[in-house]
Amino acid sequence: LQGELQYEDTTGKAGVLPAGGVEWMLAGGGVWHDGAPLPGVPARGLQLWIALPAAQENAPAESQYVAPQSVPQEGPARVILGRHGRGKSPVRAPSGVNYLDVRLKHGERWEYQPAAGHDVAWVYSYQGSLRAEGEPVARNELIVFEEGKSALRFEAKGDTSFVLGSAVKHPHDLVLGYYSVHTSAQALAAGEAEIERIGNRLRASGRL
Repeated sequence: LQGELQYEDTTGKAGVLPAGGVEWMLAGGGVWHDGAPLPGVPARGLQLWIALPAAQENAPAESQYVAPQSVPQEGPARVILGRHGRGKSPVRAPSGVNYLDVRLKHGERWEYQPAAGHDVAWVYSYQGSLRAEGEPVARNELIVFEEGKSALRFEAKGDTSFVLGSAVKHPHDLVLGYYSVHTSAQALAAGEAEIERIGNRLRASGRL
């Protein structure tokens, strides 16, 4: 959202992510990554964690760093993940999830129709406030909608910026680790073992 971040990760990627850019880290079976704000404008951003399908949760890690001009725009919404209208994100995320960054002027109204099968949705306002389905959403407040398929309606109260997510409901109970999310205790143990192995390699090479 603001500032620049210098990044490096164990998939071999390194560089600078400017404001408006997107980092997609598919952690898979394990990855180490680092990021630090560059001097100048204070850095400000949002981080979203997504539980992977069982077939991908311990796959090789993959990272993408998307420049601001490569994030498609559909009306007031930047399409960070998935697709909305004619906009399709270049991020190679699992299917069944949309993640939008929406900017509305005071009094502006906007409607979002979740994609087929997207029964869960939520909204988080990071600038200004709005009304969502007639209910107030304050700045820095997260609202989870009741499950359903109907369109969601928003109205800005002041100039407002918010992120909106909708998705196919995850079919597994989540097993939470310190820095990962998995579908089973066995998958979590395998992922944590790989993270430890990568860490040991970095320490042996003097990187940690």
